[in-house]
Amino acid sequence: MHRYRVLSLVLFASVAVLAASSPVLADESIEGSASDSAPLNVLLITSGCCHDYDFQSKSLQLAAEKAGVKVVWTVVSEGGKGTDAEIDYYDNPNWADGFDVVVHNECFASTTSPEYIRKITSAHHAGVPAVVIHCAMHTYRDAKIDDWREFLGVTSRRHEHQAHYGVEVVAPDHPVMREFPEPYSMPMDELYIIEKTWPNTKVLAKSQSQVTEQWHPVVWTNRYGDARVFGTTYGHSRETFQDENYLAMLIRGMVWASGR
Repeated sequence: MHRYRVLSLVLFASVAVLAASSPVLADESIEGSASDSAPLNVLLITSGCCHDYDFQSKSLQLAAEKAGVKVVWTVVSEGGKGTDAEIDYYDNPNWADGFDVVVHNECFASTTSPEYIRKITSAHHAGVPAVVIHCAMHTYRDAKIDDWREFLGVTSRRHEHQAHYGVEVVAPDHPVMREFPEPYSMPMDELYIIEKTWPNTKVLAKSQSQVTEQWHPVVWTNRYGDARVFGTTYGHSRETFQDENYLAMLIRGMVWASGR
């Protein structure tokens, strides 16, 4: 069990406290709401194995500022640097209250407790939107239950080597992908092998394995219970988190998931 640190940061926002948000519908046809001018209240859960999470968190915050998206950030970043952690923050049954979207950018493959995992997934199933990045797909990888994988929208347990993978957009009219350039080659990153896409997953972009030549989803949306979920398997390297097109896509995904 690791202690956690909570950091609240306001970027390009005039207020530091937000009231609890209204429930967000997962209907992709809904774009915009009466509260679009209010800052997004975002919870970022990060830390774990294998990545520079401090750098990634700062890059994400600066990307929102550059995009002109008003955000109040709460960052929970003390899960340690290993593959096994149960973050105390989730012990509060109302841990997600008041947030417009939760960004999961953590990496805890060896954590397997069903009770712990369901503290997280139950909040999302009830309607809390989410963004899931890179190693979130391998988080709780060793768990026997599928709740987290169904929440993500994809099942993955391994990845291939780092390379400059090409990205083929398959849903160019989706609001997250409308500004994504084509053709496009990622900075050095890992290709995650997707074993399964869940029934409510909509693939937005895919990349081809340089080993097997099989195609794998790399950007998608999912509906989990009453929640919108946006996900991408890319996000391993510092180069990726310095890439303007990747970061802009993440911000659009965050805004979309929130229902704005």
